[in-house]
Amino acid sequence: MSEPQFQVGRVIRTDAKVCHVDFDGKVLQCAPRGKLFEVRGLQRNPIAVGDMVRVDMGGDPAAIEEVLPRRNRLGRLSSMHDPREQVLVANVDRLFIIGSLAKPKFSSNRTDRVLAACQWYSVPASLVLNKIDLDKNGDAASIRATYEALGVEVLETCAATGQGVDALRERLVGRVSAFYGGSGVGKSSLLNTLQPSLALKVGKISKFWDQGKHTTTHSQLIALDFGGWVIDTPGVRTFRLHRASPAELRGMFTEFARFQGACRFPDCSHDHEPECGVFAAVERGQIAPSRFASYIEMLDELRTAPAADVDAPADDGQEAGGEPE
Repeated sequence: MSEPQFQVGRVIRTDAKVCHVDFDGKVLQCAPRGKLFEVRGLQRNPIAVGDMVRVDMGGDPAAIEEVLPRRNRLGRLSSMHDPREQVLVANVDRLFIIGSLAKPKFSSNRTDRVLAACQWYSVPASLVLNKIDLDKNGDAASIRATYEALGVEVLETCAATGQGVDALRERLVGRVSAFYGGSGVGKSSLLNTLQPSLALKVGKISKFWDQGKHTTTHSQLIALDFGGWVIDTPGVRTFRLHRASPAELRGMFTEFARFQGACRFPDCSHDHEPECGVFAAVERGQIAPSRFASYIEMLDELRTAPAADVDAPADDGQEAGGEPE
């Protein structure tokens, strides 16, 4: 038996039984050791795109022996029938939440969910308002005001005209970034504009759902010619937090903090209690109603535990679609 020959690489894609691992520009297909699935605990997939892994190069194929400690990750509840965490990306410098102004219309609910998860998982986040050329009603200004008040950077882009693309490119240089958003919001189109040689497939908008079809079927880390990496993720239709408590959820909506001291009860859920300082702030216009609505919906979901189907099939490396919102 040959001696182990270990190297450290970065996972750029996961498939059913192999992971594509980059070793300073050389990509190899590596097989995860079975022990990684035995110790994954509450996580559905033991390896995610962006993970740094220790690989034994002596076998055929090379074998992933260990996932090195992550500095952050973005995860979600796998499904209502599988209570484990599905890790979507790992070790990113910034997540860009891509939303479109039209076709499909901007979803504050989806945006708030992902922002809450970024707060929960310590992932820096920016919001990209794409298809700004379709903003016929001037919605971008109010959306920008809502999120900039939270300290979230907001960029406006248009892949068709190139508006805002240079500013986005500047934020990608030399970093590991991820694009995340609903189907049809233009993630692949933006990437094609940033780097035309990618020639990523772009889908049409579904007339029934006013959403795009899933043209990206798996997460993949892409090397950028101008320096840096970006993870292109499949379009998401549902996003639920994994194993957060109601008290922890309150902390993910950072604008609540300045008003919680006015609540009658120190453990106020801001849902049904009398003399709630947060609800009063909503009524005064100091907290965006859309943000509060997202919080209440997420709170209700956390109170309804998913079925304990811990024997659900292992992750095949692709992101589940979920039901349309």
